[in-house]
Amino acid sequence: MFCVESKVVEIGGIKIGGKGENPVVLVGTMFYTGHKIVEKRKEGKFDKKRAEELINMQETLSEETGIPSMLDIVALSEEEFRKYIDFVAEVTEMPFMIDAWKIPPKIGAAKYVKEIGLEDRVVYNSLSPWSEDLEKEVNELKEIGLKHGLTVAYNMNDPSVEGRIKILKETLLPALEKAGFENILIDTSVLNTPSIALSLLACKKIKEEFGHPVGCAPSNGTDVWKYPREKWGKLGFAAVDSAAHAITALLWNDFILYGAIENAKWVFPAVATANSILATFIYDEVGELPKGVHPLNKLFPEFVEQLRK
Repeated sequence: MFCVESKVVEIGGIKIGGKGENPVVLVGTMFYTGHKIVEKRKEGKFDKKRAEELINMQETLSEETGIPSMLDIVALSEEEFRKYIDFVAEVTEMPFMIDAWKIPPKIGAAKYVKEIGLEDRVVYNSLSPWSEDLEKEVNELKEIGLKHGLTVAYNMNDPSVEGRIKILKETLLPALEKAGFENILIDTSVLNTPSIALSLLACKKIKEEFGHPVGCAPSNGTDVWKYPREKWGKLGFAAVDSAAHAITALLWNDFILYGAIENAKWVFPAVATANSILATFIYDEVGELPKGVHPLNKLFPEFVEQLRK
């Protein structure tokens, strides 16, 4: 257990954070570079039928497993963002992130969601250490007034756990607070598959010191590791990806950006299994079982009843 309060934030009706009482939230990415549903990126043209099928698949898996879910929308321009946001808002009530590498499209998307009244459901992704003009970005966000913001705790000069904590404390948290975000999520940045360990340790340290909800993207490591696909095929990759996400779900993460939404079919079962095991660890330690919708309650109700006796 942590010395400081483990904060719980609510975004679009989904609770994120705490001391393990809430299941890990899975965030699937859409409209990413190379996503086959995108037909003409500059025009924001995409296969709406397939896009809705993917969103429905994630929602179904979320319902079946008890794992809450969000979307991460990637775009290169404000105009493109507007089309994706309108579509997502129409077909689902899930919260979502607005994700772009450059500041102008992200700021444009932030203004748009505020304008159409979706700010309760939207996370700004992200205020990062590689922002081309962090001060300008912060000032524009403060003026817009979004509620939920994410930062990437990564120190390009010192990628150690201590280096990530340092840049978070000295630069990123002050920027998030100045931007006026009510709720803060912290992504500890994964570089490759074994480096997931450093991200998880950083998550632990951040929860111990600051209490904010933390997470990372194991897919940033598994997706670039070519060996599993080349040697073991799709099933081999799915096994590697599932293992990485299950381990991440067990160790101090409140949310996970799991990469391409197509991968939901194996990530959700893996994380639900891990969360059920984690909840049983917590029960053994503190004598408390999760309440409400949770993978342990959803998938193992008879076992839960045995524990209650």
